[in-house]
Amino acid sequence: MQEQTRRGLRRRHALSAAAALAVGLTVPGVLTAPQAAATGPDTVQRSLNALVRDDGMPAALASVRDRHGRTRTYTAGTADLATGSKVPVDGQVRVGSNTKSFVAVVVLQLVAEGRIGLDDFVDAHLPGLVRGEGIDGHDITVRQLLQQTSGLPDYSSDLGDDARYYDPNELLAFALRHPADFAPGKKWKYSNTNYVLAGLLVQEVTGRPLAEEIDRRVVRPVGLRHTYFPAPRDAGIREPHPHGYYRESADAPLRDVTEIDPSWGWAAGQMVSTGSDLNRFFGALLAGRLLPPALLAQMRTTVPAEETFGPGARYGLGLVSRPLPCGGLSWGHGGSFPGYETRSGVTDDGRAATVAVTVQLTDAASRRKLERAVDTALCR
Repeated sequence: MQEQTRRGLRRRHALSAAAALAVGLTVPGVLTAPQAAATGPDTVQRSLNALVRDDGMPAALASVRDRHGRTRTYTAGTADLATGSKVPVDGQVRVGSNTKSFVAVVVLQLVAEGRIGLDDFVDAHLPGLVRGEGIDGHDITVRQLLQQTSGLPDYSSDLGDDARYYDPNELLAFALRHPADFAPGKKWKYSNTNYVLAGLLVQEVTGRPLAEEIDRRVVRPVGLRHTYFPAPRDAGIREPHPHGYYRESADAPLRDVTEIDPSWGWAAGQMVSTGSDLNRFFGALLAGRLLPPALLAQMRTTVPAEETFGPGARYGLGLVSRPLPCGGLSWGHGGSFPGYETRSGVTDDGRAATVAVTVQLTDAASRRKLERAVDTALCR
């Protein structure tokens, strides 16, 4: 999730004891065509090196595409602090709240097919499911779920310390223990509950698992060969990947959380992907390959979201816009998940960049540095 979120999709996990691991080792970046200039690393490589050297990230990865379609991939740091292994180029990571953008696309495709209305009330499709203090599915629309304006409280703070499997309905039940944050449509506030409910809506309308709908409607048509929605109780990462680490507090040791049940994120943050695949996905989305023009325009209709995503940020329907220092906007999302943090941005002229680090970021300053690395890649 992310995507970036002020809460991310953070949770307390009971982790097995692990030895303290020092951070600070930097492995030279790896670039694929075109090669790095002989005069030294370019600005993107320098920004990754700084994330590792100065900010204590175990590893950093980037994939950058220019407006002509040429791609460069970069790495810095080390993939496994226990062995010192190299970071795999374009390795898979848990992409957290980038999942929300995939879910939003599926919902909007169902809108295009006439099976859902953006301004349908949730109760029209999930009767009686959403009830709580100040919460009623008769009052919450599909649009409000996708735009984070429903007022639904976030379930994340109610998760226990056991790293077990969570059913989506259980996640929703956690949220409904709490009163509404505000009346539907009155404010904007990031809540992972919105997308768990959107995922349940997809399953109800299609009669198929959310993972299958994402795969057949988005992953396969766009050609995302390294992207998937993990199966229930699948705690591993399938392809070459850097290890992910988690720090309980600023002075606590890093602990390896690569193997983890991701079900507590579900439609709000369960997916695994690579930087290049995320660039391809967001690029295809903005190019109109996944939605008809009218619905893409709806997706890009935004409200202020600076509270979570920083200065100038705005939130559409599962899509974030951020102003670039070189002018114009980047569109994407971002994700926060134990072990990994990602940021993605694409522009209307075809530029794309995704940067990932292998520790979940819990403070605004660190998140801004990661976003600046994406800006550097898009503006160079």
